[in-house]
Amino acid sequence: MVALKAGEVDRFIAEPPAGVALVLVFGPDTGLVSERARMLVDKASGGVDDPFSLVRLDAADVVSDPARLIDEASTVPLFGGRRVVWLRDGAGKNLSPAVDPLFGEVRAENALVVIEAGDLKKGVGLRKKFENDRSAVAIACYADEARDLERVIDAELREAELSITREARQVLMGLLGADRLASRGEVRKLCLYALGRERIEAADVEAVIGDASAFAVDELIDAAALGDLATLDHGLERLEAGGQRADMIASAALRHFQFLARARAEADRGLSAARVIEQARPPVFYKRRDAVIRQVSLWSGEDLARAGERLGGAVASARKSPALATALVGDVLLTLGRVARSRQQRR
Repeated sequence: MVALKAGEVDRFIAEPPAGVALVLVFGPDTGLVSERARMLVDKASGGVDDPFSLVRLDAADVVSDPARLIDEASTVPLFGGRRVVWLRDGAGKNLSPAVDPLFGEVRAENALVVIEAGDLKKGVGLRKKFENDRSAVAIACYADEARDLERVIDAELREAELSITREARQVLMGLLGADRLASRGEVRKLCLYALGRERIEAADVEAVIGDASAFAVDELIDAAALGDLATLDHGLERLEAGGQRADMIASAALRHFQFLARARAEADRGLSAARVIEQARPPVFYKRRDAVIRQVSLWSGEDLARAGERLGGAVASARKSPALATALVGDVLLTLGRVARSRQQRR
């Protein structure tokens, strides 16, 4: 079965076909990976948290004991029915030794195995195996586009019985998008703030989300991309003290530098940096636009490619070594900041 297209994912999760035994949920948006995997597991298990029919496994456990996954998937539930196995937090981990034995062995009528993974390249490794197997499905999770954010916002507003002004929606859209769970959490916080009123105004968004962690992360990333070492100094520690995980900050930085690489490529084809950022979707938050325009002009395509490699390595290393995550990610961001500073001095 081929990988699902974006428009097919929601329908698949709402009604997963009976003939599917294995589902790989992967991509750079770890929040969306987690959300879609949870929704799929809830649907397949009927929302019943029965330890005999629903098994949650941490990826670290099956990496150290690869046979455990096939053992759990092959176990017949005590009271009959279909067994659901949920392998969580697989980003940055080598899952192949545990997952490979599932192909051809797990029957769809007996079990469903849902696996969370990180960003996987097309046509290689685990992703290739899932996309080429008839009893398996691969679901890609990339950073939300404008229409995806609209759906998240509208769903939470309906739940809270609130409306939102056009200006407030535009400001909110500019602050969301890096991570699905983080975006949904920010909208829920905004709805709670506006509880008892009918409509959310732009001032409400500024009050609740203007100083939110997502925006603080953007400030830190902008400081790295512009060579503002004073802002970078101790910034990562302050964010982590406020509850931000270093690996998530690195993931957000990686997405931003990938965006800069695409924008730099457009600029190299003749568009002005300002025009490229103006046309970006989802839109760049209006308070950041001037800073991001300067970043596109400052960094070359070659430097951005190297920065992406360093940040990708930082994400993986931070997840493998949580105790060292702050130091690892901070070192990479400071290195990028020094590169940007040197480029500034040459101009």
